[in-house]
Amino acid sequence: MTTKQRSVSRSTPKALKPFHQGDVKILLLEGVNKTGVEILQRAGYSVECHAKALDPEVLREKIKDVHAIGIRSKTQLTADILKDAKKLLVVGCFCIGTNQVDLEYAATHGIAVFNSPFSNSRSVAELMICEIIALSRQIGDRNKEMHTGQWQKTSKNCMEIRGKTLGIVGYGHIGAQLSVIAEALGMNVIFHDVIQMMPLGTARQVASIDELLSTADFVTLHVPETDETKNMIGDREIRLMKPTAHLLQASRGTVVDIPALAAALKEGRLGGAAVDVFPVEPFANGPDFVSELKGCPNTILTPHIGGSTEEAQSSIGVEVASALVRYINNGTTQGAVNLPECALRSINADSKTVRVLNVHHNVPGVLKTINKNLQDFNIEKQICDSRGNVAYMMADVTVESEKDLDAIYERLEGMQHNVRTRLLS
Repeated sequence: MTTKQRSVSRSTPKALKPFHQGDVKILLLEGVNKTGVEILQRAGYSVECHAKALDPEVLREKIKDVHAIGIRSKTQLTADILKDAKKLLVVGCFCIGTNQVDLEYAATHGIAVFNSPFSNSRSVAELMICEIIALSRQIGDRNKEMHTGQWQKTSKNCMEIRGKTLGIVGYGHIGAQLSVIAEALGMNVIFHDVIQMMPLGTARQVASIDELLSTADFVTLHVPETDETKNMIGDREIRLMKPTAHLLQASRGTVVDIPALAAALKEGRLGGAAVDVFPVEPFANGPDFVSELKGCPNTILTPHIGGSTEEAQSSIGVEVASALVRYINNGTTQGAVNLPECALRSINADSKTVRVLNVHHNVPGVLKTINKNLQDFNIEKQICDSRGNVAYMMADVTVESEKDLDAIYERLEGMQHNVRTRLLS
């Protein structure tokens, strides 16, 4: 018996590029990792890099002529800055947070925003483990004493972390990884999250943050910056903690009431703290850091370095730069934080198909108007989704000439509720 083998021919995807746009210009600030720079350069874009954030007035001028900008946490893309960015298509936040960007303004002006929510999770988790051990042995204070010539050998209030309870507030990617590492070191893990989460290992979810605070020997924070999390750890919450407990803050600067924490440490109502993020952080490296926590006992202060490892920055560079390329060249919004997440399968290389992309206001009848404007052409595939007041449509359309492309663009740009139209051919 013979088996007939059939060869399956696979079509080559069409390499799309923006129609009538010219060179794609990218502005990268704050020392974006070389992995991200190389991806953008390989895509054929014109890339301008800066090691630091730009002065707002310089940024305002620079942003007028670019199609994409890559930033980290220092650059503030407010509505006032973005209003001058008439060509801007997309913002890449080469970090976790996006609160430095006016997301609503960006969305309503057709500017997609991408970030890297998970790439530095391991780095942050490892820093937490490092600081848990350092706090339990008062390494920070002993180190400072040694550097000033003091020899203070003591075991008072120093302990092993084995058998101690770690309380994790926010059991997302960072919290879950931290949970696994801590358990491997012999710690008991409890956690609190606003949604029901699947525990890893023998970790246990508790019903309230008050229960967690009153039980844990070490408390770590991994929550986003929202109205609900602002000062979520204040004087009342700190007083719920054991006087020997330690607080580790690696989420957002507004989550902890810093004066309340400083008072608790100075009065001996808390065993120690490690803080990596602050309500107000210096714009640049230098001697300008001010905080009530300076000089507090058994307190480790670090300059927002939770995700600052070579591995994390390399992964972030790849993740965000790849998202920018996919959006610019294919229109894919998967992973965007301010637009609906849409994607279409590739177009065959030998076809006459082009991709039509349209951001519009989410009001009744707009999709009907779009399709009426496309009625002279064959729509091979189409997707449309909305997010709040903004909607995003992708459609692959068969055209015969460049004249057809011009006609499609003019029709969609002329719609009453159009925000931005792009064509990829």
